[in-house]
Formats: sequence, structure tokens, C-alpha cells
Amino acid sequence: MPVQRGFDHHFDGTPVRPVPDGERPSLSDAPVKPAKPVGTAKPRSTATPVKPTVRRPVRTRTGAAWVGLCVGALVLVGLVVFMLQNTAPVEVTFLGATGTAPLALELLIAGLGVGVVALVLGALRIGQLRRRIRTDQHVALPTH
Repeated sequence: MPVQRGFDHHFDGTPVRPVPDGERPSLSDAPVKPAKPVGTAKPRSTATPVKPTVRRPVRTRTGAAWVGLCVGALVLVGLVVFMLQNTAPVEVTFLGATGTAPLALELLIAGLGVGVVALVLGALRIGQLRRRIRTDQHVALPTH
């Protein structure tokens, strides 16, 4: 007669007898815990019950990159539509130079200029923070 396999100990560490297939273990197989004496119950807490927490998915850098890529693609599509609809030439004056160009091209050049300025300022700030971290770690290290 085959024997069921599984856990070989109860939660409290007492051994479990193997049960033949098709049979259910009786209650006498379970370990018996001693009963608490009457009047030793703990008083009920007056605290409000705790709500079960909802497990949220873990956010990763790859997921954030994917969302950024999708947003960038939508912005690019919008930019292409904008450029196709605004092809009328306009006059531009910058530092004494005057010329005409399509409105969409001028706005694209202005947007790229703002992007370059933002990248330079961001790179400077990142460098500043890295230097500060390096100095803080150097100061925090114990000297021998």
C-alpha cells in the first residue's frame, strides 16, 4: 500500500505518522495542545482593526524606461503633425540677423535649444551632487 508523502513534522516539531492512500488522518493523530485555564484570556484590544494591504506591482527602471519611451513616441507623433500643419514661412530676427523659415522649423530649433540648456544644467547638477557624496564619504570614513 503506497504512503502519502509530504511534511514529516507538525508545526510544533512532533513527527507525523505516514497515512496510507485513501485514508484520512484521525484527530487523534494531531498533537494535543494543553488547554488554557479559565479566566486567563487576554482582554480585547480597543484599537481599530487593521485593513488588509493591497500589494502593488514593483516598479523597475525597465518599466519606467518603457513608459518614458511610449510618452516620447506620442510627443514625436504630435510634433510631426504640428510640423506638417505649420509650414507657412515667418520672419525671424535674432541678434541682428533676419531671415524667413517655416514656423515649425523655428519652433523645433527653439525647443532643441531649450533641451540642450536643460541637459547642460542637469549634468552640472549631477556632477555637483556626485562631488558632495564623494566628499561626505571621505569625511565619514574612519581614519587608521
